[in-house]
Amino acid sequence: MQLFYVVRTGDTLNNIAKRWELPVKSLIAANNLTSPYRISVGQQLSIPPGVTRYRVKTGDSVYRISQKFGVPVTLIVEKNRLRPPYAIRVGQLLEIPPGVSYYIVQPRDTLVQIAKRFNVTTGGQNNPKYLLTVNELPTTAIIPGMKLVIPYAPTGDQGFIAYTSSRGGQYDIWVYNPRTGENRKLTNGLGDARSQPIWSPDSSRIAFVGKDRIIYVIYAATGLIAGIDQLEEGGDFSLDWSPNSSSLAYVARGTIMLYNATLHVAKALRQPGASDVSWFPSGTELLFQARDASGISQLFRSGINGTAKQQITKNTDGPLHDARLSPDGRFVLYTTPGASVSIIYTVELTTGAVHEVKGGPDGKNYFPEWSPDSLRIAYSATASDDRGYSSQIRTVERLGYDDRIWAISNCFSTPVTWSPDGRKIAYLTGCKGQEFANELWVLDLTHPVPIRLIDGVPITAVQWSPTPVMDLSKAEFTNETFGVNFQYPSSWHKVNDERYEGDDGFFQISALFGADSIDKVCHNEAFQKLMPYGSAPRIIKSQNPYEQSCTILPSANQPADMNGQAAFIAHYPTPIMIDGITYNYFVLWADKEHIDGISSTLLFLP
Repeated sequence: MQLFYVVRTGDTLNNIAKRWELPVKSLIAANNLTSPYRISVGQQLSIPPGVTRYRVKTGDSVYRISQKFGVPVTLIVEKNRLRPPYAIRVGQLLEIPPGVSYYIVQPRDTLVQIAKRFNVTTGGQNNPKYLLTVNELPTTAIIPGMKLVIPYAPTGDQGFIAYTSSRGGQYDIWVYNPRTGENRKLTNGLGDARSQPIWSPDSSRIAFVGKDRIIYVIYAATGLIAGIDQLEEGGDFSLDWSPNSSSLAYVARGTIMLYNATLHVAKALRQPGASDVSWFPSGTELLFQARDASGISQLFRSGINGTAKQQITKNTDGPLHDARLSPDGRFVLYTTPGASVSIIYTVELTTGAVHEVKGGPDGKNYFPEWSPDSLRIAYSATASDDRGYSSQIRTVERLGYDDRIWAISNCFSTPVTWSPDGRKIAYLTGCKGQEFANELWVLDLTHPVPIRLIDGVPITAVQWSPTPVMDLSKAEFTNETFGVNFQYPSSWHKVNDERYEGDDGFFQISALFGADSIDKVCHNEAFQKLMPYGSAPRIIKSQNPYEQSCTILPSANQPADMNGQAAFIAHYPTPIMIDGITYNYFVLWADKEHIDGISSTLLFLP
């Protein structure tokens, strides 16, 4: 819901904005004011989120503070849970809400006018029906003096915003649909507080480093998830997709790995001490950080076979961070030297010219991200004063010019992400102290009013899909009898409790008893007398030392009526009992195109 401030005598847009450290343009956009931007006493203004903290000074009282900010005493008392006689102490940090959580209907107001004035729009169109729904109004008729809650409507943008959250009690990757306002969980307990969702360029896949430092790939079309590798403790967690969206680049065990998520094969590229690896737009070169002969961190480029290695930077200081190639491959940015001071630099790759971004007032500039057209950088700049920390959401041209503040977050720092068309920036706020953010906001650079998308759930990372994805599909299967949970394409339908089918595949589950080794169980299944997998099936044993499992893939002469059936067999962590019989092995049958994707999501129920 939006908050409303009532204009007092002597107020101007500038001093109202300064009171909460807001960009004036944001205040103008939030109320759709037109030049010459006049305001009048008694007018209600929607106030975007700003710095709402105030540190009590000598001589202050709740009444005096309320007069200073022009808000009712009751707002300050309620927000800070003060009790009579409302005593406050010097140095105390108070929350000062910029206004009440309702708009008072004025003569000649209509829902259509209110929706237009306060940006209750979806897809660029007024959404008065949303006002009707949120306020539970029986009709569109409103009368002066009525109090209305003014919500933030779904923006209607294309694409999905992926984010990391513990809203379900465990860290997971979620997606928000700006067209509908719906949230969907993509994983089930696989995430970590540090997990950063990374979309492939065609938005068909999301990679992230999850719990226990395992790298996962989510296949957006089916919702299936594959675990592809495990990183060492304290390793480099950066991931980057190739331009054709097929291969993921990362560093593991001191080696650059290029994992093909289509063919499920990996290629190792020896580059000692490499980190922060990413792809050039050509798909034939890589950018990475490593130490030069003097032991100083530099950025390098090389072919994907490790050939033609070239040093890009001439760094003489500490390590480089957040190395990012521009989408057109002509610039690279990085931050240095560290957390307490973090300055953004850009390098022109054709000339080697280095440009410094002036950045925020404290020299703490974080999470720089290139715009899709490579012309601008969005980033978060930390600002601090006696009211505590906040972050400025800023953009700057790639040569360091035209640095602008667009919005304020109350977090120490926040990741930022661009919309697919480069018109909007999403960011996080809603932090309390050093805790995680619990709100996701977005603003349009052509009309910079912040719009809240998500409220009240912990969020640690966010990334907008690079292309306008229209749908994500998956479903979750749980069978307590067999003690399993996994994911499958949501378009498939139930045949019975153990089998689901669709136009493009199927799965069926069962269990095996006996104390044979995993090798013998897999061999016996693969080479049955009736040859359900053909005469020469392949048995692929899991390389995971913590899992006894195998995958059976059919040979080319498999009978046609088997519909490409493959199998995945796994040893139960604890044997299960079904109808008085003890089973040691779980069996998943599925078509060969889906067997890896489904089996990679398998979880045994406790």
